[in-house]
Amino acid sequence: MLIIGYMMTAIAAYFLGSIPTGFLVARAKGIDIRTVGSGNMGATNVFRTLGKPAGILVLAVDVLKGFVACQFLGWAAKQIFARSADPLVGENFVIIAGFCAILGHNYTCWLHFKGGKGIATSLGVLFALFGYAALLVIGVFILVAAVSRYVSLASVIAAIWLPVMVAILPHNGGQHYSGRLILVSLLMGGLAVYKHKPNIRRLLKGTERRIGEKTPPPPEDAQ
Repeated sequence: MLIIGYMMTAIAAYFLGSIPTGFLVARAKGIDIRTVGSGNMGATNVFRTLGKPAGILVLAVDVLKGFVACQFLGWAAKQIFARSADPLVGENFVIIAGFCAILGHNYTCWLHFKGGKGIATSLGVLFALFGYAALLVIGVFILVAAVSRYVSLASVIAAIWLPVMVAILPHNGGQHYSGRLILVSLLMGGLAVYKHKPNIRRLLKGTERRIGEKTPPPPEDAQ
């Protein structure tokens, strides 16, 4: 029964995460976001190419995908399949839901398994799973972004710091996070860094766009 529950949770969370928010918002404006700017479907490229309102909408929805996956899908599955089981078994449902939502965002089945970098959806999962650690990770991101003016560099450094903070910070009642949650944070951080490989190459070459740099307007055939 638990195996069936895990599988159903994973599938539901994947499809929730796979909603290509950036692509849909841009398509509503007659633009294929994959052909403009960096070509990425995340909020950063939407901000640069379509403006703040569209970027904020994409960011908010992508964060919600991760948060809802953990707090509602994971919680509901826990109630259905593991109501009287060991609490750690219930925790598994929340972890599976969160991680599969990130995978859905990064590798959406609706666009040939090519998606975003997962930062915003990971942020929603972080809030659901780690609370204070998530706030500190955001603090690291803001600090690095403000100093360097590179969103990608801030994302990579925040991703690297995530498992460190989860490992050392206490949460409820001074307890430390379980080994499985530390492992999950390590996997999340590693996946975020992996998805930023093109950005890392551009950073090393000095060709990565900084915050505030203008993106060329979409070509006429993309509108």
